Amino acid sequence: MNSFIFSFSMKKFLIKIVPYFVAVLIVLAILGSYADGNTDDNYMHFAVKKPQNIILGDSRGSQAIVSGILKNKLSTDFDNFSLNIVQSPYGQVYFKALKRKLDPETKNGIFILTVNPWSVSLSKSIKKEKDFPEEHSPLNDMHFYDWSPNYEYLLKHYTRSWFKIYTERAEVGRSNTFLHNDGWLEVNIDMNADSVAMRTHQKTMFYNDLANVVELSPERLKAFNEIINYLRTKGSVYIVRIPTSKNLTAIENKKYPHFSKLLQDIAHQQNIRVFDFSKNYADYDYTDGNHMYKESGKKLTSQIADSIIASRKK
Repeated sequence: MNSFIFSFSMKKFLIKIVPYFVAVLIVLAILGSYADGNTDDNYMHFAVKKPQNIILGDSRGSQAIVSGILKNKLSTDFDNFSLNIVQSPYGQVYFKALKRKLDPETKNGIFILTVNPWSVSLSKSIKKEKDFPEEHSPLNDMHFYDWSPNYEYLLKHYTRSWFKIYTERAEVGRSNTFLHNDGWLEVNIDMNADSVAMRTHQKTMFYNDLANVVELSPERLKAFNEIINYLRTKGSVYIVRIPTSKNLTAIENKKYPHFSKLLQDIAHQQNIRVFDFSKNYADYDYTDGNHMYKESGKKLTSQIADSIIASRKK
């Protein structure tokens, strides 16, 4: 008898709570539908159609390579699939994500692989791949890259209140870091000389410290080559080394004096082109010494496009 009463009471409770549960789901679904380039610095990478022309790299690439400039100069759409040094260094996680991101029908794509010493390096203390930092990247657990809205991403990786998605949507006003639909991360920041100098000083100290604890990773270089091999079957591959400020260039050259030669060797072995702009660091402006200011990024991107056009004529 008691069991019957309990069962009956539970049934009544469930009948009462289900409408509230459904209402919550509806509210979340509506809020999630407003997710856009303001939501965070990664969301739009998982909410657009799969591209056939792609840009890879870390935050240097995400800010310096402007997809729209490439589109205008090369007459085809591009997607910048660069995240940051923690989430998208070259490795098996990034390689797996690339295969999920790229349109499987791609045959004549254009692939720009931005690379720097840090994106193929690893802490000396890390010995196992399960301890690589990108193991915690959304690239490692996302399955759907072309859903819009992408509730998988929001459920797994959006940690703030979903009401913020609505109140901070781009329609109200773009955030200082806005991720365009084509993957370009537009950063608007105070470019006052004193502010830039302070940020550059902080980055210089960071990379000085980083240089003491990392080294080139055979696993990352192996994955870099595997990515090139994979993309060569689907189109033309170009390696690009993006310049940084004088201070950071000096740190890189001291730590990795033969890095440009390494890229040339890889390009020669793979029969692809490498465009190394690292010696031209004085031609551009940087927000913090490490990342290129957006107007300089447009200039660099245009130069990359011109280099690709010129290489096709040879």
